[in-house]
Amino acid sequence: MPLSKKIIDTTLDSKYGEQAYRVVETLTDAGFDTWWVGGCVRDMLSGQMPKDIDIATAATPTEVLMLFSKGKEVPRPLGSVRIRVGRFVFEVTTFRQESAVSDGRIPESVTFSTRVEDAKRRDFTINAMYFHPISGELYDPYEGEADLKERLIRFVGDPAERIRHDALRIMRAVRFRARIDGQYHPDTYAALRDNAQLVTALSGIRKLEELEKLLLTPRAERGLEDMWELNILPHVVLELHKCKGIPQPADYHHEGDVWEHTLQCVKSYNDDHFIDVRLAALFHDAGKAETFSLKERIRFDHHASVSAEIAETALGRIGISNKRKEKISWIIKHHMMMGSFLEMNEERKAHWYFHQWFPELLQLFWLDVAGTTPSDFSLYDAIVQDYHRFLDSHPRPVVLLLGGKEIMELTGLKPGARIGEVLDLLHDAQMRHDVTNKKEAIVFVTSLDDVV
Repeated sequence: MPLSKKIIDTTLDSKYGEQAYRVVETLTDAGFDTWWVGGCVRDMLSGQMPKDIDIATAATPTEVLMLFSKGKEVPRPLGSVRIRVGRFVFEVTTFRQESAVSDGRIPESVTFSTRVEDAKRRDFTINAMYFHPISGELYDPYEGEADLKERLIRFVGDPAERIRHDALRIMRAVRFRARIDGQYHPDTYAALRDNAQLVTALSGIRKLEELEKLLLTPRAERGLEDMWELNILPHVVLELHKCKGIPQPADYHHEGDVWEHTLQCVKSYNDDHFIDVRLAALFHDAGKAETFSLKERIRFDHHASVSAEIAETALGRIGISNKRKEKISWIIKHHMMMGSFLEMNEERKAHWYFHQWFPELLQLFWLDVAGTTPSDFSLYDAIVQDYHRFLDSHPRPVVLLLGGKEIMELTGLKPGARIGEVLDLLHDAQMRHDVTNKKEAIVFVTSLDDVV
């Protein structure tokens, strides 16, 4: 899988590649060993145009900044500088080696070093390749090209040591296997399994970022199954780990238990599904582990609302923003009411069909059906048809006359679910034309029970 002249020429002919070439050229002319590195080289070897080009150099951050006027040093990763060339921004990182670790989170410090040492501290062989766009040379000290051909995830050096330097590499290994539809080297697999508990040292936001990146890969369901099998998942989202082994009604779910249903939903992601919908699908049935009961058949009474609460708790714990948490929780909470839309009158349909998150609620419904065997989309298709009919025959309402901040100032309410409820009530009042201007909106809001 050698770097083809075609992919090199295509990359360099792009504006982005041309400017990345200029960065290497400027640093090389100044006497500094400089290369493209990591993911961009991996992508090029896979025959893909790189989306991001990272640059590694022997120049220190101070020396880089002296050569590029539009640059600034960034705190993470240590020793990196962001520079602007034309309309593009590049991250330029000095060759380095980790000199210490904190507690499996992020190295406390780095020591500037050589390209040879820089390659040693990289995570996987497929990310430890360097390409020189001027000479066309590939520097591949750990046979990453051969591993990429085999779609093999293999740590550079001792796997346990690489994990101890940064436990995020456990989740990264899972993500890269899902990304390239690959397999693990036996030593890498063993190290992931034996050190899974080190993930607990990571901050919530690092776990969230890596989980989101995983859900955006082509084989996210494989990555999630790996996280369960390697015992990583309980250290990231224990609530999801509990879904395996929870049976479902055999007449409706031939795909298997709750976990298998969730994985089939995740496998059904397509390009129209953005990250919040993907997270909603991941958590939409998490409440089934708490609500399982055996009556005339297997039942999960009120599992949608329980799942919404679980998602709020779990996503809040790993640092998602309040706005996104509210949105994902809302989508999950209402995903089981789809059958009622066709029975509503036009006024009630307006409340739902004009809701800002209704399109994503529809997407979750589609994923829920796609994750079920056999998949019956007849209800989904009927709702979509009715939704478009309604939008064609009803003009959208004006923007709400008051926002959440204004409501808090008027009522003294604190941020929370009640603000959303007040906004919904105001929305309905505007739809009925009971409220037609801001003065009426203020009177309406301040006259509601339990708001002042």
